[in-house]
Amino acid sequence: MSRVLVLNSGSSSVKYRLFDGASTVAKGLIERIGEQGGDAPDHRAALQRIMDELDLDDLAAVGHRVVHGGPAFTTATLIDDDVVAQIEAVVPLAPLHNPAALSGIAVARKLLPSVPQVAVFDTAFHATIPPEGVTWAIDASLAQRWQIRRYGFHGTSHAYVSRRTAALLGRPVDDTNVITLHLGNGASACAVAGGRSVATTMGLSPQGGLVMGTRSGDVDPTVVFHLHRVAGLPIDEIENSLTRHAGLLGLTGENDLRAVLHRRAAGDPAATLAFDVYCRRIREYVGAYLAVLGRVDAITFTAGVGENAPAVRAASLGGLESLGIVLDPALNAANEERISSDDSRIAVCVVPTDEELEIADQARGALGQ
Repeated sequence: MSRVLVLNSGSSSVKYRLFDGASTVAKGLIERIGEQGGDAPDHRAALQRIMDELDLDDLAAVGHRVVHGGPAFTTATLIDDDVVAQIEAVVPLAPLHNPAALSGIAVARKLLPSVPQVAVFDTAFHATIPPEGVTWAIDASLAQRWQIRRYGFHGTSHAYVSRRTAALLGRPVDDTNVITLHLGNGASACAVAGGRSVATTMGLSPQGGLVMGTRSGDVDPTVVFHLHRVAGLPIDEIENSLTRHAGLLGLTGENDLRAVLHRRAAGDPAATLAFDVYCRRIREYVGAYLAVLGRVDAITFTAGVGENAPAVRAASLGGLESLGIVLDPALNAANEERISSDDSRIAVCVVPTDEELEIADQARGALGQ
């Protein structure tokens, strides 16, 4: 059996995709769950609707996207009561994401009791980062007690894209070093050595690293102290500001890079600054990961912005010719699969991500298929 149903349960939505092997049989999105006029009154009704609409005969597994696996989960895992309890235990590390995943898991286990359920964690791919790459220089006893370390996210995307890049280059995965740049409304970079994550930009949560649609990315921790002590803002308000009203939205009032690019083209100073900040942060991490990896075979852009914004790719990597990175302007403008020039020592690629297919493949792997 090769049919896998992939579920991505959000707080008010369920995204689903049914695979037969690598082929998509059906897909869809149920939105505004529990809201007036929404598609379903609760997650049980939403999943029941999915089950009623799909032919789930001979289903091998249900693969659930779970954002945070904490320190316990380093690979896709067959779900039982103990696994559910461990996912619940790390809810404080992902209070906006894990509860929704748990709701989807609970309902799917009830509706499909004879079908194996597999949790696929965004954090798991980064479990191979060495200790010096996940440890922050804070009080070690506090870090241990409260599980404070770098976990990283977008792992399914970075795993999929790094393998696809190796295939594109015609190289074995275990002998290919890639910097992957997942640039969407959420954004992260990853250094992948021989198919294994060795560094990534997101940390304890999906908040750190690159500039995002509504998230700040890296800021000096003192910003939080200053806003609390000097500005008098409560911690909850600061958290809301840095996660929901920062990033491109905070700089321009727009969280969609397409709108920022349109305003930049019209000469808008705020949009121009936001674009420059966005691209400089990417460039800084590319430079850092060149140093971490030592040898880099490719830099690969993926996700909505990475796959469709030539201006971002050009600004992020422009001027790095001395490091062996040379873009071909025509190939970049056309969003071609390989956008580096023939004399570029490091290939630059554009590879569409497919996180749902990666989840399906990992679910099968967890079952030994």
